[in-house]
Formats: sequence, C-alpha cells, structure tokens
Amino acid sequence: MPGTVLIVEDDLDTAELVLNGLRKRGFDGTILGSAKACVAWLQTGAADVVITDVVMEGMSGIELCLQLKKSHPDLPVVVMTGSASLETAIAAIRAGAYDYITKPVRMDGIEVVVARAVAHVKLRRELSRLRSESALKAQDHVIIGSSSAVRAVNEMIARVAASDATVLILGESGTGKELVARALHERSDRCAEPFVAVNCAAMPAALLESELFGHVQGAFTDAKRDRPGLFVQAGAGTLFLDEIGEMPIEMQAKLLRVLQERRVRPVGGDGEVPVRARVITATNRNLESAVRDRQFREDLYYRINVVQIAVPPLRERDADALVLAHYFLRRIAHRTGKQVESISVPAACKLLEYDWPGNVRELENCMERAVALCQFTEILVEDLPSKLREHGPVQHVISTVSLQDLVTIDEMARRYVRHVVALSDGNKTHAARLLGIDRRSLYRRLDMPPEQPTEPSTSAADAASECLPE
Repeated sequence: MPGTVLIVEDDLDTAELVLNGLRKRGFDGTILGSAKACVAWLQTGAADVVITDVVMEGMSGIELCLQLKKSHPDLPVVVMTGSASLETAIAAIRAGAYDYITKPVRMDGIEVVVARAVAHVKLRRELSRLRSESALKAQDHVIIGSSSAVRAVNEMIARVAASDATVLILGESGTGKELVARALHERSDRCAEPFVAVNCAAMPAALLESELFGHVQGAFTDAKRDRPGLFVQAGAGTLFLDEIGEMPIEMQAKLLRVLQERRVRPVGGDGEVPVRARVITATNRNLESAVRDRQFREDLYYRINVVQIAVPPLRERDADALVLAHYFLRRIAHRTGKQVESISVPAACKLLEYDWPGNVRELENCMERAVALCQFTEILVEDLPSKLREHGPVQHVISTVSLQDLVTIDEMARRYVRHVVALSDGNKTHAARLLGIDRRSLYRRLDMPPEQPTEPSTSAADAASECLPE
C-alpha cells in the first residue's frame, strides 16, 4: 500500500531521516522546506499524505493544516511536534490534522501512522469513485434531458414501471427505446431478475421461434440437446422484443398465443412451460399502418399496445442535445480517465444546430470521438466530426449578411447564452449546468451583476432567432 508522502520540514536532517526511513519501507517522498512551498507544490502535484512540522518560519504547520483542510479536504496531514503537550495535539486535530507524532521521531511509529493515513485516503478515493459510478448508473434508469417531452417520458416510466402491463415503446432508430425498456425493468420489482433483449429483425422466423420458445433435443439437425428459450431464460424478469414490427407474420400468431396463455411450447416438444416474464416491445415502424397493410396482426397489436410510450427524436427535444453531450462527456471521461471537463461555447452551438438524424446514438458516438481527439480540458469545434463543423447557418451567414450586420464573438456568445437561458425557462442554474460554466460566468456573459434578481424577458423564439443572424 505504499504511497507518495510530502515532508514539510525546515530542519533538513530531520526531513532526510524521515524520508530515508519511509523509502526503505516502500514509500515515495519529497522534502519541502516550508508550508508555502507545500501549498505551491500541491497546485500542480498530488500526494497521499503530508507530514509537517509545527514550528516553521512563516506559515506554521497548524496554519498549513487549516489551509489544506479547505483546498485539499481529502488529503491526510500528519503533524510532527517537538512538544508532547496535550494543547499542541488538540490544536493540530482541531486544525484538521489526521494524526500527530512527537519528536524525536521513531520510524516504526511513523510508518504505522503513514500507512494508516495512506489506507484512509485510498479508501476515501475508492468510495468517491464508487459514488460517482453509482450516480452515473442511477442516471441510466431515466431518460436524460430537460425538455418537456423527456419529462413526460420519465413520468410515464415512473407510473407504469411497477405494473405488469405490456408496454409498446415507439421511436426512431437511436432514440433510446432499449434504455426506456431497461428503465422500466430497473424501477420495477423485477429488477433483481434477468433483463433479456432480442432483436426480432435480426433472424428469420424459424430461428426466432427457437430463440424465443426454445427447443428439445432432436427437434432439428443441430438440436444436440434441450435448450430453453428466452421466455424461460427471462424467468420472472423482463423480455424485451426490439423491432417487433419486423417480426415475420407467421411468428406473430405464435407470439400472440404465448401472450394470451402465458405458456410456451419449445420447438419439437409436447409439453408447455409457464411464462412469468413481463414483455416489453419496441418498434420504429408505424404499426397502425402496418395493420392496415396486413403486415402486422391487429389482434397482436392490441395485445402489446396496453401502454404506449413514445420516445421523441433528438431534434424535437429543445436543448437536450447539450444536456446529453455533457452527460456522455462525464461518462466517457470517467471511463477513460481523460481530463476533459467541458464543451466550448462554439462547439456547444454546433451541437445545438445539428439535427441529429441518428438521434442519441449518433450524439454518443460524436462525444466518444470528441473526447478521444480533445487535447485540452475543453471540447473544441475542431474535435467534432466534419459534418457537424460544416453544418448549420454559419456559412450562410458569411455569404449573405452585410458587414454592418456582423457581430463580435463576445456578442455571439452572449446571444447563445441568452438562448440557453430561454430554453431553460429562465432557470439560470440549469442553464449554467448545460453550458458547463458556473452562475457567475453566466451572469458575466449576460452582462448582468450576479445579485440582480431579474433580467430582460426573453422568449425561446426570440433568443433562438438571436443566436445566429440569418
């Protein structure tokens, strides 16, 4: 469990004694001659533990504890003192010290304290990582976004998740229909049971029948042994039938029978097996039109369409592209360990201009690429795919507006920020979160003092028209 230790001590002999002893025990360390040097070092470097003397020229060890408690609250500080007085120990602990040791130092004692401090900080970091992962996973159980359309979807998920009713999820490819199905599963009493998904368009009728219902040994040439189907494998969990609109017509009658009788007969078998799973279906087709064209059974349509959830395309979700972009940025940066923290205003404008024909899936791929190419802590326009960089009214503006109509970059940014505030229904905290900036920066962009309670009324339509001149 060795870690990195900063030794803050103006007595070089004592500092080297401690450092050499810790190095023999596997720790790495650096000697700093003053508390101010420690503060400066931590602005760019990292450590697992700080060991500091109390009495030093300039800032004392107690004052260093107080400062590090504010700037690095998770960094353990061990105080060395030449006095064994209770007052010094109490002052150190009150200042935020993790522990204290007395001089002359004994290496066996200091090793125990440092090892315990390193274990403590690593445990806190692991807990922080797990909390971060838990927060990200919790967001997987809702549709990310702030638009009214997404709020309606999440409200419907919350209302029907606990029900056993069959749900039909409608939406274009890439809108997140499977995510809705998983959210329904995770927020239900079935969450501890399996979630099993199958794409009905990915296999022919004969193979799909065996996949869903299972088969017995000898049912066909390759049936070497009995195999339970997905209805049985799902147990008391959820079976998600994606792209059900592409299911062959001959399979639809067999599926209808299973849904009606809640029993399934494996291919080649005589007996039936009870079905306990909840069934959720999804399609990007207009099933009502398919019913009229006799491409989809009407009785099956009504059987699966007990509750309907329509997932809107990304182009109809106001500023959700920006919300999702920041969400994907956090996930990807967390997964890859890359220090990318925000999206520049010009890049954000490009994300909002684009119509996202591939919906959320396309946006996620875009952010994967942007994080991979990003060389700074902020996503820039050049990190985006060429179709986004070249998309939008910017080229049109350059070729059609007169010189007197052109505005500065600062004015363009101000209009864009007003646009995001309007899309957030005037909620500046939410708008700042979308933009990846703090409230003070947002007010500065709006040329408005932070304490000012009101702002000029701006409708979404007015702000949108101001975002870029036409």
